[in-house]
Amino acid sequence: MRNLKVLVSGASVAGPALAFWLRRFGCTVTVVEKASALRRGGQAVDFKGRTHLTVLDRMGLTGEIRQYQTGGHDQTIVDGQGRALAVIPGEWTGGDIEIRRGDLARILYERTANDCEYLFGDSVRSLTDTGSGVDVTFDQAAPRTFDLVVGADGIHSMVRKLVFGPEPEFVHQSGYYYALAELREPLDWPARMYNEPGRLVSTGGPKAPVFFVFKSSPLRYDRYDPEQQRRLVIDAYRGAGWRTGEVLAAVAKGGDFYLDSISRVAIDRYASGRVVLLGDSAYGNTLGGFGTGLAMVGAYVLAGELLAADGDHRVALRRYEEKMRPYAKIAGKSSAGPFLAPPTRLRMRMRNRMFNSPFLLRLLLRMTDKMATDITLEDYERAS
Repeated sequence: MRNLKVLVSGASVAGPALAFWLRRFGCTVTVVEKASALRRGGQAVDFKGRTHLTVLDRMGLTGEIRQYQTGGHDQTIVDGQGRALAVIPGEWTGGDIEIRRGDLARILYERTANDCEYLFGDSVRSLTDTGSGVDVTFDQAAPRTFDLVVGADGIHSMVRKLVFGPEPEFVHQSGYYYALAELREPLDWPARMYNEPGRLVSTGGPKAPVFFVFKSSPLRYDRYDPEQQRRLVIDAYRGAGWRTGEVLAAVAKGGDFYLDSISRVAIDRYASGRVVLLGDSAYGNTLGGFGTGLAMVGAYVLAGELLAADGDHRVALRRYEEKMRPYAKIAGKSSAGPFLAPPTRLRMRMRNRMFNSPFLLRLLLRMTDKMATDITLEDYERAS
């Protein structure tokens, strides 16, 4: 392991989490990230159940993460007059620990920055697996050769595109989009969620100061142009009821903005030669509720299997897939879009009824906890 040189593409959560373990196990790690710096803020993410917490404990991060936890809080679903229809309890959205994605990414980065090389503002341009290594060219940095390349660069993974094929072969859109808006002039509102058929607008909730989900035919836009994205969403919500006009006016004044499709990844293998996929690039399902936990567990298993195999990537990547593919089924094939923004008023009422039923809610919470713990975590360090 001490002679293993690994390139990790992506510095959100999965990439730095893997870098943490690989460096601990003696590898030389380089992390490349297209963004010019760490992304601050962002939506709240959460950890659910014993398995997720065990990984955090073994990383020694539980205490620090709890210092930054947002604390899942209740959110009230309202009608157009602001009257309460149902309450989404914080335990549903927040799991056992909830934290802003940017805070989690910063913690992971700080734990790895002194021992790993980070290349911000750069991206992988080409990958050539020679059998004995992977020759890599970058948009900015000089070419290099690595023993292993890991694509931890999200649903729109460049590594997956270069090695496995075009994105449409693996990423399946649901017909829904979501947007996260930070506000230059914050709305001092309680946590509220308003629906019309095929549209949701949320304020003060766990995802972001303002959160949108809406049904739409395919949209064409620049993924790196937040102003264009902002205009698309404002147009999509014109004429909506409740206090949506006030929300849109606040969004129009500026602040960080992010728009993407609600999509899931379906791929028949996680590895090809010396290249392997991790996190959303391999088993992503937008807003599915398990993405961050899957990324952290996947990073632990991938690094651990490399340690157990003494760096033999052929054995390690096979074992990684054998363990993670059954567990990754928790990401599911369903879409969060119709649940968050039901397409009809009948389905809106049915969704609200579920949150108003203590029995159904307890049943669903038990089911999610069972799914989140459905893997046996080996103690790789002790075994080695």
